[in-house]
Amino acid sequence: MAIIKTIPAKAGIGLRGNHHEQVMLEKPEVSWWEVHTENFFADGGARLSFLRKVAALYPMSFHGVGLSLGSTEKPDIVHLRKLKSLVDEFAPGLVSEHISWGMHNNIHANDLLPLPYNKESLKAISRNINYTQDFLGRQILIENPSSYLQFKSSSMTEWEFIDEIVKSTACGILLDVNNIYVSSKNNHFDPREYVANINPKHVQEIHLAGHRRISKNLILDTHSTKVCDDVWGLYEFAIEKVGAIPTLIEWDDEIPQLEVLQQEAAKAQNIMNKWVLKDEARRAPERIY
Repeated sequence: MAIIKTIPAKAGIGLRGNHHEQVMLEKPEVSWWEVHTENFFADGGARLSFLRKVAALYPMSFHGVGLSLGSTEKPDIVHLRKLKSLVDEFAPGLVSEHISWGMHNNIHANDLLPLPYNKESLKAISRNINYTQDFLGRQILIENPSSYLQFKSSSMTEWEFIDEIVKSTACGILLDVNNIYVSSKNNHFDPREYVANINPKHVQEIHLAGHRRISKNLILDTHSTKVCDDVWGLYEFAIEKVGAIPTLIEWDDEIPQLEVLQQEAAKAQNIMNKWVLKDEARRAPERIY
């Protein structure tokens, strides 16, 4: 197995097809890239060749959308084998998936569907995360979803559910700050209370993205715009709690020029840099005059 190339505690960018040619020609200044693993499941071909070239130049994180960890069934073995093949070859710094489901009786929904947060769901997703980690031979991170409803059968908050998953599986957390904000507006809770209740020692990556307001009471997680001011504020609050960690700018629809994503990454980097300076000042011994 290849040596894992650690993801730096800096701002990275989601690598999308629109920018493949530019990345190879210009080798832009980007601290690290995150790729959607399912886009590289095909054996051989131009995409896999491109990924090998990128991996030789930059640290990479692998992010999945199709494992359906929240299903009552185990993850699809064919999917897992393809994922393991990629993970074994590229040894990405981080591997992540979602707290959601999207498969039943081998029928796949093209979406990340929500879970009720109760003991039954906890048992199913913990079993599937343990199965996945054992199969891959490494830890994965789990990402909190955007939600548009709450289940009456839920017996715990989302942050309590995540904490129980981590206790059951020793997985890590990918904290999506935009998803927290979107869910808080749709379901009427305080997003800062959510962040304040996440155990910082388990958070290994943060996602930032844009969303669109559809109506007074509905926001959609679209990944099609810049990060809004409120999400930047929540991100700064999160960094105060968890410290400077790998932070990703996600942009999956209406994808702009790479320079726009680099500008968004620079904003995240500035927030982390300010925290580092404040942390260094806090740790510095008092001067005696």
